[in-house]
Amino acid sequence: MKKTLNRLLFLAMLLSCLPALAADLPLSGGPYVPTPQRVVDEMLKVAGVNARDVVIDLGSGDGRIVLTAAEKLGARGRGYDIDAKLVERSNATAKKLGIDSRATFHELDVLKAPIGDATVITLYLLPEMMKALRSKFLKELKPGTRIVSHDFDFGDWKPERSINLELEEKYDSPGRFSSNIFLWVVPERSAQ
Repeated sequence: MKKTLNRLLFLAMLLSCLPALAADLPLSGGPYVPTPQRVVDEMLKVAGVNARDVVIDLGSGDGRIVLTAAEKLGARGRGYDIDAKLVERSNATAKKLGIDSRATFHELDVLKAPIGDATVITLYLLPEMMKALRSKFLKELKPGTRIVSHDFDFGDWKPERSINLELEEKYDSPGRFSSNIFLWVVPERSAQ
């Protein structure tokens, strides 16, 4: 019960920030909240990311998911975010790590991002953006592409796997928290 209450309080606090963001953005995936590294590692593990993969992170923030996939797993990847400063920072980090040939970041609305070559999509976006992206995924992604989300799901599109992680701290707040990770695999397209 306490975990659920903490999560609801965090979500309420997060959602209270949205009116200020909405003034600047037509549809926002949410404020920049970095995914804890333990969650990043688990997301990549759940998706089975390896050196043959192309990982695309929508709403990439500081780039940590794509950077981790490239540096630790040898994957190639791209991140898309609407915040130019975060994109610049992510590209600078990739260059500093010597992985800028495998990890790149672009300032672009995630709804317009080219995703057709992805083998793995990662995201940490609020429910409205998840809902907006679902049809894009089913239309543009190849069957078998893995989609991994942190904390938010697609509603009635049930995940193939979900994991709940206990964390000691989350978003620079002391205390115990839990994070959910969801995995979907894009299905075969039905014959029309």
